[in-house]
Amino acid sequence: MPTIFSRIIQGEIPCYKIAENDKFFAFLDINPLSAGHTLVVPKHETDYIFNIDDQELGQMMVFAKHVAAAIEKAIPCKRIAVAVIGLEVPHAHIHLVPINQEGDLDFRKEHLKLTPEEFVAIRDRITSQL
Repeated sequence: MPTIFSRIIQGEIPCYKIAENDKFFAFLDINPLSAGHTLVVPKHETDYIFNIDDQELGQMMVFAKHVAAAIEKAIPCKRIAVAVIGLEVPHAHIHLVPINQEGDLDFRKEHLKLTPEEFVAIRDRITSQL
């Protein structure tokens, strides 16, 4: 059975897409820690990020770096944090989270509740920087 991320990539489930190429896909997290919180995933299903071969993992990080640069230009923050947890969805993914202090990356804290209009505005701000 395809993961929720594979279904998003295939267009079966809507998302707020930030970027994609032939190997990777980036979209806004619908349960964000901060405005601009983006997920970067490989298009093929791999449960664990460290099972991705070295070359592809490097390419994934370069793709994430370009997305992070666009987020940083679009969303006021001090840094873009990178987190890999990998427990909530069995499809490898990187969290790119705009932060101003270390505590902003605490996944136990209350997440933002954004309207569809807010997600669209954030997506458009980020994609205009790519």
